[in-house]
Amino acid sequence: MLREIVFDTETTGLDAANGDRLIEIGCIEIVNRIPTGREFHRLLNPDRQVHPDAVAVHGLTDELLRDKPRFPEIVDEFLHFIGDAPLVAHNGTFDLGFINAELERLSRPPLPPGRIVDTLALARRRHPAGPNTLDALCKRYGIDLSQRTKHGALLDSMLLASVYVELLGERQTALVFGGNGAAGVTLTQTAPAIRRPQPLPPLLSLEEEAAHLEFIKTLGPEPVWFQYLGRM
Repeated sequence: MLREIVFDTETTGLDAANGDRLIEIGCIEIVNRIPTGREFHRLLNPDRQVHPDAVAVHGLTDELLRDKPRFPEIVDEFLHFIGDAPLVAHNGTFDLGFINAELERLSRPPLPPGRIVDTLALARRRHPAGPNTLDALCKRYGIDLSQRTKHGALLDSMLLASVYVELLGERQTALVFGGNGAAGVTLTQTAPAIRRPQPLPPLLSLEEEAAHLEFIKTLGPEPVWFQYLGRM
């Protein structure tokens, strides 16, 4: 069983080294690349103002965050949720930098960079001509963006989970959004195979085919091969 955590963050600005802080963490659990429905989502009070340029991106204002918990209040729950699973993120170095800055303030061990599976790096290898933003990848793979009017850590994690399996060539799931804006997970069937206009020629020689037919006659009155070949 392969357990991974797809996650995203929103922040007060772009520079964790100069004091910008986390204001949102969104994580979803996937097992064998299929979302399980388990998630972790918290808005956080950063104890500093959110830069206006950042508000324009995610819409999280100082007023909205004022009564939210601070990172020390949720850190144990967050670390318990992610466990020791690989962490899937788009431009994951950015998100990890902010998480580790928060952990450092609490004298907690940082999360090692080796845990990050960076979907931006995967996308750049698969689509070197780009563009490889999350929006662009969703459009490339036909993933519904209708609910994404602003960036949001949990919604972006759900979208990224779909992008991730597409980047790996392992389409298995779809994320379906209800009319109330809630996101749910549903399994989908893959598209049916397209029938060839002309069947491929058989690879068996005439001698091999004759030998096979003689073998079928030894299997009794109702061998399963009759269903494929027709009654002899």
